[in-house]
Amino acid sequence: MTGVRVRDYGCSLKAYRAELVADLNLYGELHRFLIALAYMEGARIAEMPVRHHARQFGQSKYGLGRTVRVMMDLLTIWFMKKFLTRPMHVFGAWGLILLALGAIAGGYLSVLKLFFGASIGDRPLLLLAIVLLLSGLQFFCFGLLAELQMRTYHESQKRPIYRIRETVRST
Repeated sequence: MTGVRVRDYGCSLKAYRAELVADLNLYGELHRFLIALAYMEGARIAEMPVRHHARQFGQSKYGLGRTVRVMMDLLTIWFMKKFLTRPMHVFGAWGLILLALGAIAGGYLSVLKLFFGASIGDRPLLLLAIVLLLSGLQFFCFGLLAELQMRTYHESQKRPIYRIRETVRST
């Protein structure tokens, strides 16, 4: 899901360049995915085999609760990797889909009312159409707000949305 081909994400033995680590912002428990965050910043990732030894003292604290948190962090990383600089692509698309479904349901009910004189006030489809339209509008507006927020963040922090590793001049 992260796009980084590493066999052992759980290994704590890692080495990073100082300038890369200075730019990494860790929130929550994202320290588990330092490799993915570094990759998103443009780092080249290499893996060397490490020999692990069996636990000598204590017990593992890794249980079902931690697994759920790791999965939520993994979804966060996936979303950041895919949509961080373009949130409108996900929220706007869902908003348009919901708006279209609501418009289709509303159009169908309008045809029933206007051309066939059917009573539509007691139909669950009317409520569904209204919910779809409002949800679509909210998703679309949320996408616009997220887009503005991301642009404001990148501009105020003077953070480029991409990094240039090397400039090659031709002669």
